[in-house]
Amino acid sequence: MHPRDQTIFALSSGRAPSAIAVVRVSGSQAVRVLTRLAGRQPAPRQASRRLLRDGAGQPIDDAVVLWFPGPASATGEDVAEFHVHGGRAVLAALLADISTIPNTRAAEPGEFTRRAFENGKLDLTEAEGLDDLIHADTDRQRRQALRQLQGLLGDRARDWRERIIEASALIEAGIDFSDEGDVPAELMAPAVRAIQALYDEISKVLAAQGQAERLRDGLVVAIAGEPNVGKSTLINQLARRDVAIVSPHAGTTRDVIEVQLDLDGYPVTVIDTAGIRETNDPVEQEGVRRARARAGDADLVLWLVEGGQAVDPEAMRSLRRSGDGAVSPGGLVWIVRNKIDLGGREDPVPPGEFPISASRGDGIPELVEALVMFAANFFGTTEGALVTRARQRDLLRQASDSLRRSLELVEEGEELAAEELRAAAYSLGRLLGRVDVEDVLGAIFQKFCIGK
Repeated sequence: MHPRDQTIFALSSGRAPSAIAVVRVSGSQAVRVLTRLAGRQPAPRQASRRLLRDGAGQPIDDAVVLWFPGPASATGEDVAEFHVHGGRAVLAALLADISTIPNTRAAEPGEFTRRAFENGKLDLTEAEGLDDLIHADTDRQRRQALRQLQGLLGDRARDWRERIIEASALIEAGIDFSDEGDVPAELMAPAVRAIQALYDEISKVLAAQGQAERLRDGLVVAIAGEPNVGKSTLINQLARRDVAIVSPHAGTTRDVIEVQLDLDGYPVTVIDTAGIRETNDPVEQEGVRRARARAGDADLVLWLVEGGQAVDPEAMRSLRRSGDGAVSPGGLVWIVRNKIDLGGREDPVPPGEFPISASRGDGIPELVEALVMFAANFFGTTEGALVTRARQRDLLRQASDSLRRSLELVEEGEELAAEELRAAAYSLGRLLGRVDVEDVLGAIFQKFCIGK
């Protein structure tokens, strides 16, 4: 039997031990699994309490079972769910017994969702939204992913594709009746208006995309500076926990330390880097190299100096150098003056710089507030964003380009314009996952967790 025809099962809830665990089964053998374990088949979509027994008749657990006959199920296939106590021994016994039933096997990552996609329960944009929802760390990421899961882009793409097909039908009808006087002209005029309207809509969507794609990955902020200026203390303050070793000895941080933060719903990755200085220690040299590279790739660099210390512009310019030694521009750089509690600076802090005491917490709220404002400007307005992935943007741009070319070719020949419309419809079909997407399915669904 082909693997896609086999019945799959997996733990679909959190890692054991837990109060309750959900084991999901999907496929033609789901009813057999259910009746063998639960004794009889319950009513569809009604929770039933059952004593689960293994193939030898020995009890496994007192559980709640659910039965969803296909196609009215999450995957479009017959689905059974077992809500059991979440102990490791209970799950081990249950999963081991299911695996003894012929033509059943453990699910691969994302296989439940892939079967739902293949059975028409959701399109590829909705599957991508589900993946983003699972991995959302902040509320803004959650809201954006939920909009995609609810079909924000998929519904629009289906509407666009249907309208392209209608316009294409008008043009091709004009080709068929080309020998009947004014019939082609009567058909071409509404077709051209429809194509122009579609091109304007899709172009507007592409032009309105700000940083919605970046919201999935988040803003990257690097803390950099010379050794022993308080970089590790600052990242501990921002994280509100000890994530980096703090020591009075220079060169303590040898590698890059990353912390994921939620700043007012914006995902921010803060990086603590090794102190940038010249050194003969090969391990520290590698740490400095990595620090320069990561800081150069960051969207924002917090360059730390001690309160009364002058800023070394050459050290800042060395954050990232290309292979030929030329300085490559990275993100913006903010000067953060640490250790203001120790004194040593009589002049006021210049505008645009941030005075803090990483050890006491002075100035940290103001710095965080500035980071939130920077993130808000960086991501822009994402509430109405349709496009959240590069794949989606590229296919929409291909569709838009095909529509533009079809408008340019109308005067040269209806056949050429019709061919461009077919290309536009094909691009939107790929966006939805309905044509020629086998090459991207594995890359998308393998990122899901097992049981989803």
